[in-house]
Amino acid sequence: MIDITTLATILGMALVTYLTRALGFLLLRNRVMGPQLTQVLSAAPGCVLIAVIAPKFVSGDPADSIALALTLLAATRYSILPVVLFAIVVTGALRAVLH
Repeated sequence: MIDITTLATILGMALVTYLTRALGFLLLRNRVMGPQLTQVLSAAPGCVLIAVIAPKFVSGDPADSIALALTLLAATRYSILPVVLFAIVVTGALRAVLH
């Protein structure tokens, strides 16, 4: 059974994510964006992902370090979605084997 605090946290995060996207759309829907702003907005999801996962990779855990190296290699060859899925699977497998 899921704890009420966990459920509230998940629902709160979902709401904030939705509001961020909805407000961004509402604020920018009638504006013409220049090439620099378009580049910044295109890079934002990757930057957020790195900010979330980077602290884990400097922890010194061998499974995470190997997974990072393999993910970086995959990122040079594939688009973001396959790389994220690959990273999740490889990290989970390495943690299961090396811990």
